[in-house]
Amino acid sequence: MKEKLEELRQRALEKIKSIEELDALNELRIAYLGKKGELTQILKAMKDVSDEERPKIGQMVNETRKIIEENLNQIKDKLNKRIRDEKIASETIDVTLPAKTVSLGHLHPNTIALVEIEKIFIAMGYEVVEGPEIEYDEYNFTKLNIPANHPAKDEQDTFYINKDIVLRTQTSPVQARVMETGKVPIRMISPGRVFRSDEVDATHSPSFHQVEGLVIDKNITFSDLKGTLAEFAKRLFGEDTKVKFRPHHFPFTEPSAEMDVSCFKCKGKGCRMCKSSGWIEILGCGMVHPHVFDMCGVDKSVYQGFAFGVGLERIALLKYEIDDMRLLYENDIRFLKQF
Repeated sequence: MKEKLEELRQRALEKIKSIEELDALNELRIAYLGKKGELTQILKAMKDVSDEERPKIGQMVNETRKIIEENLNQIKDKLNKRIRDEKIASETIDVTLPAKTVSLGHLHPNTIALVEIEKIFIAMGYEVVEGPEIEYDEYNFTKLNIPANHPAKDEQDTFYINKDIVLRTQTSPVQARVMETGKVPIRMISPGRVFRSDEVDATHSPSFHQVEGLVIDKNITFSDLKGTLAEFAKRLFGEDTKVKFRPHHFPFTEPSAEMDVSCFKCKGKGCRMCKSSGWIEILGCGMVHPHVFDMCGVDKSVYQGFAFGVGLERIALLKYEIDDMRLLYENDIRFLKQF
């Protein structure tokens, strides 16, 4: 029995020295010290040892177990240290190296212009209201005093889903929906995407954005319209900006006008941006047509109102001196990084 224990100890110690992985070390521990291990089997055979030899053999078994456990633990500590050192070495960061450049996104030129416009009108007490891009023909045309035979309803200009549903050609339907609620007075702008069957070129797109405004209250006059839009132009283009109104025609306003602003590039002297005229057309506007009040349930004998609409892309093109509208949608990083 003594020789067997000595041989087991020497064999175990030799194998422990050759271990290079923790998994193999655990397998060796089970093979010698586990419930079915070799040392356990020797302990089970102690019943065959004489009473005189049993204490000595028991002491030798315990000493052998202790030596094997100590060597197993030493190798385990060495392996754990090696693994830890390798991990630290692989995760070492050289703080003297230059940092990686983090590229952050930013607002699109259209969004920058929209945020500025919204801030101006919110400061004047206006509410920002949004509506559906897929709209009923009734709201997109009929309630805005655009009859069935109006050229604007031609399929060359409007995307029809069916005879009653269209992709909205303007954000004015939002105004009609707000008027229908009967909650007056109203001071609102309705920004959003609109759709028209246009060919893509430097100034046209089948999908673009508008910001339309509506004010309804008692004793509203054209002077209120002019004063509001003049203040808007000054806040958007600068305090020296002048405005000029020219008669025009829109089905949903009467009287109607187009508004020009003095060229903020040349201060009215004439340049390429204003085509040497000193003025730039900026938006359409007018007093809300009485028929629109009737169809939207507003009492025209008590209330008056004005409406206006500006193309968001036009504002962006002017403010940032962009020559081609297509640049706004081509997602060229070299272009977008300039804003």
